[in-house]
Parts: sequence; structure tokens; C-alpha cells
Amino acid sequence: MNSNLTDTTFSDIKIKDMKSLTGKYFIVGVRYEKTLEDGTNAKATEQYVVDALSWSECEAKTTEEMAVYTNGDMEIVTMKKAGFSELFLSEVDSEDKYYDCSINMITIDEKSDKEKKTKVRYLVQGDTIEKARKNVDEIMGKTMIDYNITSLKETSIMDVFLHIGKPKE
Repeated sequence: MNSNLTDTTFSDIKIKDMKSLTGKYFIVGVRYEKTLEDGTNAKATEQYVVDALSWSECEAKTTEEMAVYTNGDMEIVTMKKAGFSELFLSEVDSEDKYYDCSINMITIDEKSDKEKKTKVRYLVQGDTIEKARKNVDEIMGKTMIDYNITSLKETSIMDVFLHIGKPKE
């Protein structure tokens, strides 16, 4: 773990071109004027995941990151806490889609000796649903946890804005 990072934790799990990140995430809907491939401008509403510690930091980070993409007015139309606290991100450029993955982690209750399932959600990057599933299996396969994927669906998230803390003095 890098001691220069103050709020996003880079997990010890790094598999080939994948990394696992934990933090506090928000899903933000942004409406802005976008330049299309044919050179014309059009209003677009897109969703982004923002790594931030507070609502105000999320708004500031979104405004800062979107300044590069906007040609005029930009409006944050929605902002909500994400239902996941961990991201499985790929370092492969072609893997630019994001998938919402629900997993049941299976443990044995020591008192009752019965199987217990705990639902956990992740945001997983991949270029296809099959690749996203493979990316989950690559990261989860290196853990000692039994699990099964109960849901894996493509999202409309366009990008993830990570918050990298200032180096400690």
C-alpha cells in the first residue's frame, strides 16, 4: 500500500492488468453540451463514478474533471451514494465498459454450522460481459473466499474519477 495516498486504498490484490480499489464512491449524473464526432454540439446526460469523502468534495471533483469535456454549461443533475465500495479496474485500454456485479460470499456460521451468504456489490471494468466475469474471477480467485456471481449487468457509467490524496509531508 502506498503511504502517499490518503483516502483511496489500493488493495494488495493486483492481477495482471487488474487492480482492486476500495473507497467511498458516488454516482453522479452530469448534463452538458458535448461535441459529437461530426463536429456538431448536442446536450448529453452521462453518469460518472466519483471517489470522494463528502458530497461537496464529490461536486467539486466532478466539476473539475468535467471541465475538460464541456463546451459550455455543465450541470450536475443527480448525485447519490454508490451501492458498492470496491472497484475492479482494468489497465487495458479496450476494457472501457463498467459492470455492476453482485456476489454472494459464502461462509460457514461457526455456531450453527450452516452456510451463510453475504451479498456484496462491485463495479467491474471489462469490454464484454464475459471479460468482466473473467476479471471478477481473476481477483476473487486469489482470495480464500468461496463466492458465486448472482448478477452481472452493464451500466451506463462513462468513467471513474479517482481521488488521489495529497502526499503526506
